[in-house]
Amino acid sequence: MPSSTVTSPTLAARADQALAGLAPGYFALVMATGIVSVGLRTAGAAGVARALLVLGVLAAAVLAVLYIARWLRHRERMRADARNPESAFGYFTVVAACSVLAVGLQAEGLGMASVVLLGIGASIWIVLGYVLPWQVLMTRDGEPILARTNGSWFVWSVASQSLAVGLSGLEPASPVFAAVLGLLTVLSWSVGTILYVGIAVLVILRIVHFGITPQQFEPTYWVAMGALAIAVVAGAGIYAMEPVPMVDAARGLIGGTVVLFWCFALWQYPLLLGAGLWRHVIHRVPLRYVPTLWSMVFPLGMFAVASLRLGHVEHLPLVEGIGIVGLVVAVCAWVAVFAGLLVTLMRGVRGT
Repeated sequence: MPSSTVTSPTLAARADQALAGLAPGYFALVMATGIVSVGLRTAGAAGVARALLVLGVLAAAVLAVLYIARWLRHRERMRADARNPESAFGYFTVVAACSVLAVGLQAEGLGMASVVLLGIGASIWIVLGYVLPWQVLMTRDGEPILARTNGSWFVWSVASQSLAVGLSGLEPASPVFAAVLGLLTVLSWSVGTILYVGIAVLVILRIVHFGITPQQFEPTYWVAMGALAIAVVAGAGIYAMEPVPMVDAARGLIGGTVVLFWCFALWQYPLLLGAGLWRHVIHRVPLRYVPTLWSMVFPLGMFAVASLRLGHVEHLPLVEGIGIVGLVVAVCAWVAVFAGLLVTLMRGVRGT
């Protein structure tokens, strides 16, 4: 009987295969790392926050190179992802990653680098904000789009709110620039808020009409909470901006929604935890590293930051205490997911 040998793919072949399957939403790694850094700085751990910020910048640079390489080698795969309702909105993580890093750089006194990142993020947001929804809604493949609506759609709202957070932290050089900055910041916050409402309706309709299985309840659904939390941070930033016409016109409305959004985010926290137990404990869906886990870490970190800032600004010690507890949870989640990433990378190099 002739013997047969099975040859494992070479390292280059495995790397190219991984590149072809690179998740559109992998910049959530940068988002999660950046917001945990911001949370630690807010809590007073400046040294650790700086280290995570550097790690986030390095991760963003590596991912940028990988995405460019994927476009050059696997362009059709990227186009297919951009037309797929289940994955297309993951590309908005690039925008949110730029904005979160910009906020971290502002805290380090690197204002010009922050402006550059915000400019890049805003440019990508404008393009993707029109192109991706058109690709998703106008491309028909015979399957209902509503049935494939998921938590990753909320990243569209997060991207818009993240720009508002970054813009609200800039220091205008002139009254004219201050007026333009106020307009852009309020616009970003408003678009993100309205998008959240529309996406929430679609996700609820999907669950009501088509149901959701434990396998389908992916970590991206946590972004529903993160989108509310970042709206709190953005709203607080706008409320504290220098008085200009657009900010003054929206200040009362935005200030009144901040507490409301935070309360609804807090309400979602145990709901999402319970859904996770339903998925992994009751239905025994294996808990292993997947890129979408970063989409869970980011909302945990963002909720912590929102709680810390709201508690400090409004003199609410209980809310600030919740933020400290939330930050501990976010840091633990980041460490666990990062460890999973390292193990996955090592296995990929070894071919196991």
